[in-house]
Amino acid sequence: MEFEREKETKEIGIIGFGEMGRLYADLFLKAGWKNINVSDLPSKYEALKKEFKDSPINVLPDGHAVSRRSDYILYSVEAALITSVVKTYGPSTKVGAVVGGQTSVKEPEIKAFETYLPPDVHIVSCHSLHGPSVSPKGQPLVIIRHRSEQEPFEFASRVLSALESKPVHLTFQRHDRITADTQAVTHVAFLSMGCAWRTQKTFPWENPSYLGGIENVKIAMTLRIYHNKWHVYAGLAIMNPSAKIQVRQFSQSVSDLFKLMIQEKEKEFTERVYKAADFVFGRAKAENLPILLSDDLLDQFSLSAIPKEMRKPNSHLSLLAMVDSWCQLGINPYDHLICQTPPFRLLLGITEYCFRKQDFLDEAIKAALYDKNIRPDDMEYYSATKGWVDCIELGSFETYQKRFEETAEFFKDRLPHATQTAASMIKVLTKNE
Repeated sequence: MEFEREKETKEIGIIGFGEMGRLYADLFLKAGWKNINVSDLPSKYEALKKEFKDSPINVLPDGHAVSRRSDYILYSVEAALITSVVKTYGPSTKVGAVVGGQTSVKEPEIKAFETYLPPDVHIVSCHSLHGPSVSPKGQPLVIIRHRSEQEPFEFASRVLSALESKPVHLTFQRHDRITADTQAVTHVAFLSMGCAWRTQKTFPWENPSYLGGIENVKIAMTLRIYHNKWHVYAGLAIMNPSAKIQVRQFSQSVSDLFKLMIQEKEKEFTERVYKAADFVFGRAKAENLPILLSDDLLDQFSLSAIPKEMRKPNSHLSLLAMVDSWCQLGINPYDHLICQTPPFRLLLGITEYCFRKQDFLDEAIKAALYDKNIRPDDMEYYSATKGWVDCIELGSFETYQKRFEETAEFFKDRLPHATQTAASMIKVLTKNE
C-alpha cells in the first residue's frame, strides 16, 4: 500500500531523453509511477513538448527544472558529456534527492557527482547492460550504492524494479573493471570484423567462409553494433582506463597469432591455442558442462541465402585471439557472467562452441595455418584491430566516429534486418537460460 502511495507522490526525473531515457520513462510509467519529469537539450524543448502533449510524461525546459523538483534523478547522457552536464544541473538538485547515472563508465560519472552535487544528496547509480532495442526483463542491472542512507537506497531500488532486471550490486571500480573485460573487448572484436569486411568490400553473407553456425552470430552482432550510436561504444572504450589494457592485449593476441599463421609455425601456433583453450575452458570440458549455444539455436539465424552445406573452413582468428587474450591476462570470462551483455553472452557462446568442439577447433587451426584463400580476410582483421586500438589509446572520439560511421554506411542496407535477427537471437538465448 505504501509503495503504491509512493508512486502517486514521488517524482522521477530523467535528464537526457535519448533512446535509453525514453525506454526508462516508458517502463516507469507502465509500472505505475505517475510523475515523470524529463528534459533534453533546451533546443529540443518545444519539439518534445509537442511530441508528448497527450502523454503523462512531463517535459521540462532543462535539467535545472528536473533537478529542483524530482526525488529520483537519472542522468541518461553520453559518457563523454556526463561531467559537463552534472556541472551544469547538479547544483540545482532537490535536498534529499537520490541521483544516479546511466553511463557505461562509472569513474567519471561518480567523480562528477562527488564534485558537483550538494552534500545533502544521495548517490545510487545504475547501468542497464543492454541497449534500447533489448527488453530489460531478466537482463543484468548494475546498482551502485555509492553515497546513500538505507531508506533512499531502498527507494531507488524500488524505482529501478520497474525494469524487471536482475540486480547486480557492485562498486563503481568493480563495475568498470568487469565492463572493460566484457564490453570493451567484445565491441572491438565485432567492430574489427565490420571494418575488415568493408576494407575487403565483402558482404560476409555472400561468402562461403561465413556460413552457418557461429558465423550467423558474428555477422548479426557486428551489424547490430553498427546500427547503434557510435558514442555508446566510444565512451566505454576511451574513458574506461581498464578497457585500454584489455583491448591492447586483444590486439596483441591477434598480432601474435597472425604472425605464427603466416610463418606456418604449426607446433608453436597449436600449442598456444591449446594452452588458451585449457585455461579458459578446461574445467567446463573436464566436468562435461553443457555448451552455451547449440547447433540448432545457431542455425536458426542466418542472413545468407547460400546453403549451409557450401560452408568453407574459417580460421576464426577473432575467436582464437579472444581466448588467447583472456589467457594472457588471467581472465576467466565465466566469472563475468553476472554482468553479461547480450553481445558478450553470444561472444562467449561462440568461442566456447569453437574451442570445445575438438573437430571444429582443429579445422580452424588447419585453416589458419594453411588456407591461403582466407589469408586476406585475416590480414584485414589484423589491420582493423590495430586501427581501433590506436584510436582508443589516443583517446580520439573524432577518429572513432569516422571509422564507425564509414563502416555503418557500407552495411546500411542490411543493418535493420541484422538488428532484428540479433534481437531474435538474444530473445531465444534469454528464454533458454
